[in-house]
Amino acid sequence: MDELGLTQEELAGRMNAALAEITGRPGDVSARTIRNLLNGTSRRPIGRTCAALERVFGCPVEHLGFSAPRTMPHPQEDPVRRRTFIASATGTAAATVPLVAQRRAVGMADVARAAAGLHALVTTDQRQGGHTGLEKAALKGRDSVLELQRRNAGERVRRALYALAADYTDAAAWSCIDARDLDQAQRYLNEATTYAGLSQDGPTEVSVWVSMASLAAQRHDWHEALAAAQAAQASQAARRDPFFDSLGRIRAALAYAALGDSRGALRSLGSAQDALAKAPERERPQWTAFYSQAELDHLGAIVNNRSRRHAHAEAMAHRALARIPPGFRRNRSLATAQLALAQLHQGDVEQATATAAGVFTIMDGDPLPGRLRILIGDFHRDLFALAPSTACARDWADRMRTEWS
Repeated sequence: MDELGLTQEELAGRMNAALAEITGRPGDVSARTIRNLLNGTSRRPIGRTCAALERVFGCPVEHLGFSAPRTMPHPQEDPVRRRTFIASATGTAAATVPLVAQRRAVGMADVARAAAGLHALVTTDQRQGGHTGLEKAALKGRDSVLELQRRNAGERVRRALYALAADYTDAAAWSCIDARDLDQAQRYLNEATTYAGLSQDGPTEVSVWVSMASLAAQRHDWHEALAAAQAAQASQAARRDPFFDSLGRIRAALAYAALGDSRGALRSLGSAQDALAKAPERERPQWTAFYSQAELDHLGAIVNNRSRRHAHAEAMAHRALARIPPGFRRNRSLATAQLALAQLHQGDVEQATATAAGVFTIMDGDPLPGRLRILIGDFHRDLFALAPSTACARDWADRMRTEWS
């Protein structure tokens, strides 16, 4: 029952549904029947009860700790059901086991196995960024979860499956955001929103809101980005855990800065820092692995660059790069690009171009994700607006042509 996430009442309902499917008539299993099974009062259930138990749990009743009666008579049923479930005129249930095995109910162990693929997606995303292979892998994971949804499951298990479907779909959306396939990302996020709502899982809902804020930011729809960030802040998960509150607040800071509200941006940045400092160490969903003090410093560098506080942006970018793990190549590259922009806008052109060139070294020959290409393009544009005739600008242009080709 724990494995399937079933209460006593839910198990009774499942068994009655199984009896209706087997015999064509409603079952009469009650919560009292289940209590007697659990407390040992009923050690040799009647045949109908055994047949229902085998259908719900997908194994012989002996595996559940009971002794089956020699005969398990069933009410009258149609010939197909009779041939499937009754081996003789006495009504033995031996023939039920193969069909039950095919219809085995889904439990939390199945959810855990289905979730294992998310870790590989997170690792691939941090190493290479968004790309078609990552998107397809996420969709494959989503499809496997939805296949599990078609089988018997308790309410707790079903909600966990919806949360997992939302996580996989959100991962596909994020891959598209990073690769700048924004229309496809929107379609995935619309789907992920439905699954997140059905899951009734707070962290999953925050994940989707954060992705929506990121997508709106990529479209320069800053008002929508702010609204999505505020929805994340207002979520139940953010009220319960400062970690998720910090996630919403830093996304709001990015939107405020882009809208020209530097005061609001810095206020949100400070509150995001305070919230993260208060967040206790605990187990959280795999998708949260990207967010730490290092990522907050990186996003803080963006906020300060947008607010024209370039010295502060440089300091935060340096702090981020000191903490971002080497394996998080995409995030290290994004922070490096922010550092280069901060240096450029302080007039240190030579250092800025050397820093920006480091992006290509970090990515080690892999194609740059779309977001990173846009950011490098912004650096290129600003470089030739501020110092078009310098030798380092010409060297940078040569490097760009080589890398892009």
